[in-house]
Amino acid sequence: MALQQGGITVEEEVDARKTVLHGDAAWQLVTGADRIVVATGKKIEEFMPAKATKEEILARITGRTGNLRAPALRRGGTFYIGYNDALYSLIAS
Repeated sequence: MALQQGGITVEEEVDARKTVLHGDAAWQLVTGADRIVVATGKKIEEFMPAKATKEEILARITGRTGNLRAPALRRGGTFYIGYNDALYSLIAS
């Protein structure tokens, strides 16, 4: 796993296929974050929940089905959602 190669210890892992977070449940998960970093394709976007709207954030962190995109991880006050190599390099640094 990319995180373990970067020296990051995973404290809790949840299988997104078994624990589905949809709409408001996804919002409740990230609402207390200081920032949210989202990887979409090769693009990385950053949101501050205190400044961005709920609808704007949910549109980025959920997929076509309305479920929280995977992978999603929290490190300190930051949520990282989605995957691309640049994002995981950022997390590991």
